[in-house]
Amino acid sequence: MSKEHVNIKYEKKNEWPFELTRIQWLWFNMKGLRALYIIAMFGTLVYNALQLTVPYFSSKLIDTFLSGEDAAYNLANHRDLFYTLIALMVGLTLFRVVIVYLDCLAYEKVSQGVLFRIRNLLYDKIQRQDMKFYSTYRTGDLMTRVTGDLDAVRHMIAWVVRMVVEAFSLLGAVAVYYFYMNWKLALCLLAVAPLIFLIIYLFKIRVAPMHALLREKLAVMNTIAQESISGNRVVKAFAKEQYEIDKFDECNTDYRETNKKTAFTWLTFFPYIESLANLLPVIQLLVGGLFLIKGSLTMGEYVAFSGLTWAIANPMRQLGNIMNEFQRFSAASRKVMEIYYSVPEIKDKCDAIPHPERFEGLVEFRDVTFKYSDGNLPVLKHVSFTANPGETVAIMGETGCGKTSLIHLIPRFYEPLEGRVMIDGHDVSAYKLKDLRSNIGLATQDVLLYSDTIDGNIAYGDSNLPKTDVIRYARTSAADDFIAKMPEGYETIVGERGVGLSGGQKQRISLARALAVKPSILILDDTTSAVDLETEKEIQHNLDELPFTCTKIIIAQRISTTKKADKILIMNHGEITESGTHEELIAKGGYYAELVKLQTGENDREQV
Repeated sequence: MSKEHVNIKYEKKNEWPFELTRIQWLWFNMKGLRALYIIAMFGTLVYNALQLTVPYFSSKLIDTFLSGEDAAYNLANHRDLFYTLIALMVGLTLFRVVIVYLDCLAYEKVSQGVLFRIRNLLYDKIQRQDMKFYSTYRTGDLMTRVTGDLDAVRHMIAWVVRMVVEAFSLLGAVAVYYFYMNWKLALCLLAVAPLIFLIIYLFKIRVAPMHALLREKLAVMNTIAQESISGNRVVKAFAKEQYEIDKFDECNTDYRETNKKTAFTWLTFFPYIESLANLLPVIQLLVGGLFLIKGSLTMGEYVAFSGLTWAIANPMRQLGNIMNEFQRFSAASRKVMEIYYSVPEIKDKCDAIPHPERFEGLVEFRDVTFKYSDGNLPVLKHVSFTANPGETVAIMGETGCGKTSLIHLIPRFYEPLEGRVMIDGHDVSAYKLKDLRSNIGLATQDVLLYSDTIDGNIAYGDSNLPKTDVIRYARTSAADDFIAKMPEGYETIVGERGVGLSGGQKQRISLARALAVKPSILILDDTTSAVDLETEKEIQHNLDELPFTCTKIIIAQRISTTKKADKILIMNHGEITESGTHEELIAKGGYYAELVKLQTGENDREQV
């Protein structure tokens, strides 16, 4: 088997002291089931050794009671031995059947246990990754890794390892028995084994990259399907159903062709292995018959050799399938282990400050510069400002000026390249992520709602939130009126991603969800862009009357949203170009003043 190494680190211990092969990785994840797996492999050795019992007793019966010199005498006077041998053949065969059955159960139990453990750990790892991870891996690719790739891992434990043990134990047992009976005939029969091993090695070299390519093709196909299904409204809006069907068909065809090439690779080598395996009975017939004629082999031994020919041929045939499945596992496990041992760049520091109580809400940006890992130019350049506890800070600017990137630094979705983002006098990286983010309420323009009740979506941040509080925050976000008109009110099931709700309704539920955690810092990213002006005015009034103190940082494009803010920041090309109150910025006559004129229609009146 392949000894390809994968450098890994076990995150819970921070450092894993040695390299792990894929087999060692499986062994590591068998914790609690290792003893059972060893017993299962021992059972495989036992029931394959018992394969020799029928040919052995058959040879004894033939030589003692059929073809031997004293056969007639033995049959007449030693019938008890005859019946004993028959009983042993039947009894050991039934015993072997019981062992095989229990052995299969043990392999399946271990494989399912390992699959359960790895899938949970893999999902846990995916959930704890940072934003860079999600921008790197496609959703369909991740889905493939936690489903199809993991099934290949389970198959490795339940079938491939068992077949390897079975093939070599059976070959070994038969070889020993053959040499015990007649070493010359044994050498003749086993001479084809090196040729089969050579063919299997050549097959491994050819098929390994094809299995890796096959996993990539499957991931791409799953990604296309996931994107098309989740974006069904866009597909229908542009009447692109046929386009999506053709795109999936093309990808599916590509996957099919790659699958066929992989299968045909095995079929290319299979005739040679099958021919060599079928050569064994011919060798046994010719050479064994010659030894039988010369008297160097008894009829019973000849029958035993003949009865065990399959025990050499079948494992040799099976080795090709085993190698094929192992290469499938090798390609799949590499992709699984890549996620399994990935370490997020943004995580709790060793000396992180626990802060379970509420923050005061003092937010400071000190000369912050930031750029994305895949970008060449910074999206934020030397940004500095302060939001005091309880203040409302509005951020405005053209699309792409860095507004959303700025607010993503507060809950530490990303790390600044230079400068510091501070909350209550401490760098955000000094806090535990759970404490930091549980004090921040975030509502964005692009709303994600889960396939749950409206109540469940609002109470997502606090599953123990009383129903009265759910209703209170729904009223604060002006969502209670339309929720009350729904067939089941707050128990109405929201479709996937909020299908069935308007953009404004989803935004209001998202705002209620952000408020329900009673955040010390409330971040609103154009959250009211899809609601009418009257509803927006109601929401703004309600936000001013919150029953708890929180610092509000609001990204908006409407003057009606920002004019009452304690401080308004104007951004341009990643820099803060204007700062002040509504009146102060109008007096400066800059971008904000022009925006006010544009939205209030003063420019049109001047032209008239």
